[in-house]
Amino acid sequence: MSTIALVGAQWGDEGKGKIIDILSLRSDMVVRAQGGDNAGHTVIVNDEVYKLRIIPSGILYHNTQCIVGNGVVVNPKVILEEMDNLSARGVSLDNLKIDARAHVILPYHIILDGLAEDARGKADIGTTKKGIGPCYMDKAERIGIRMYDLVHPEIFKQKLERNVSIKNSYINKIYGAEPLDFEQIYNEYCEYGKRLQPYVCDTSSIIYKAIKENKRVLFEGAQGALLDLDMGTYPFVTSSHPTSGGFCVGAGIGPTLIDKCLGIAKAYTTRVGKGPFPTELEDEIGDHIRKVGCEFGTVTGRPRRCGWLDLVILRFAVRVDGLTGLALNKLDTLSGLPKLKVCVAYKRGNTVLNDFPPDINELAECEPIYEELDGWNENLCDVKAYEELPENAKKYIEFIEKNIECPVKMIGIGPQRTQNLYKD
Repeated sequence: MSTIALVGAQWGDEGKGKIIDILSLRSDMVVRAQGGDNAGHTVIVNDEVYKLRIIPSGILYHNTQCIVGNGVVVNPKVILEEMDNLSARGVSLDNLKIDARAHVILPYHIILDGLAEDARGKADIGTTKKGIGPCYMDKAERIGIRMYDLVHPEIFKQKLERNVSIKNSYINKIYGAEPLDFEQIYNEYCEYGKRLQPYVCDTSSIIYKAIKENKRVLFEGAQGALLDLDMGTYPFVTSSHPTSGGFCVGAGIGPTLIDKCLGIAKAYTTRVGKGPFPTELEDEIGDHIRKVGCEFGTVTGRPRRCGWLDLVILRFAVRVDGLTGLALNKLDTLSGLPKLKVCVAYKRGNTVLNDFPPDINELAECEPIYEELDGWNENLCDVKAYEELPENAKKYIEFIEKNIECPVKMIGIGPQRTQNLYKD
C-alpha cells in the first residue's frame, strides 16, 4: 500500500499546489476530499501557469486518475468552467470522476453567504462569499442536494423546488432581497447536470480498489490545520475539515488506509482574513516578505498577512494531523534578511504556553516568545541539493525539526517544480 495525505500545516496558502504537482507525477490517483472553489492551487508546468480550484492537480498528467470526493462541495458552473479551460489548453478530462454524494452549491447558497456576511458588519468572518458555508449547512441539516440528485432531473426538481421555497423566505423576508426564480435555476442546472453526468459515480469504491491494488494514491488538501472547523481558530475557519481526519470522511476510506501524512508549511507564517495572529509583522519586514513571496490569494487576490515562523502552530499540526514529515516552502523568500526570528512558545500573562490555545480569546492575549537566528544573503534559486544550502539556512531547518519533533523532507526554494530540495 502506498498512500499519502498532503495537508496544510498553517492557515492555508502554504504552497500545496507545487508539492501536490511534484507528488502527482509519482501518483496513480489524486483525491480531493474537502472544501470547494474557495480554495485554489497554483501549479507551474513547463512555464505554463494553471490555477485550479476544484479539480485535482493530477489532471495535468494523462495517466493519473483524479477524484473529487464525497466531502467536496461542488459549484457545477465553476467546475465546468474549469473543465472547459483545461480542455481548451489540451488537457484531457477522461480520468476525472466526481462522487455522487458530493453536495452541490446552488445560487441561493452564494446569495445567502453574501447577505449573511454583509449583515455581520464589523463582526464579519471573512468568508469568500462563494456559498461554501451555506452548502455545508444544508448538508448538516439534511436538506442538501447532491451530485446524484443533479444528474437525475426528477429527483433534482423535487428537492430544488422545496429548497428554493425555503431559501426565498430567508432571502426576501429576513434580508429584504429579491427572491430567486425556481424555473430559471432548474433549467440552468439541469444543463449542468447533463454535462457532468458522465463523470458522476461512487468514487469511494474506486479509491478503495486502487489502494488494494497497491496503486500510489495521493490525497490532496485545501486550506490548512488552523482553518479546520473543529480544531482551527473558530469562528475564523472554513466549513470543512482540512486536517488529515477529513480525508477519511471526505474520501470514504478508513484511517488505516493512509500510510503517511505530509504537512506543508512556509518558512514563515501567513494568514488571510481576520483573527489573532501572534507573529504578524505590520512593518517593513512584513511588507518585504509579502512582496518577495508574492503573498496574494490564488482565488481572491487578497493580500496575505505575513509574520515570522510560528513553531507553536507547527507543533499543533504535527499533533492533530499525525504528520510523518514536513515540506517547507519559500525558504528563498527569507534570503537577505540579516536576522530571523522564530516563535518557540507563547506568553499569556505570566504563563508560558507551548501548546496552541483552544480558543481565539486566549490566542488574542498571547505574545510570541522568539529565538533569533542568523540569516543568509545567498540566492537559493539555483541550489541543486540540500548540502549546497548556506550553513545558516541548514541551521534554520534543523532548528525547526528539533522544536517540532518532525523531519523536514522537502524544501522549496522557488516556484518551479525543479526548485525543490530533498532531505534524508
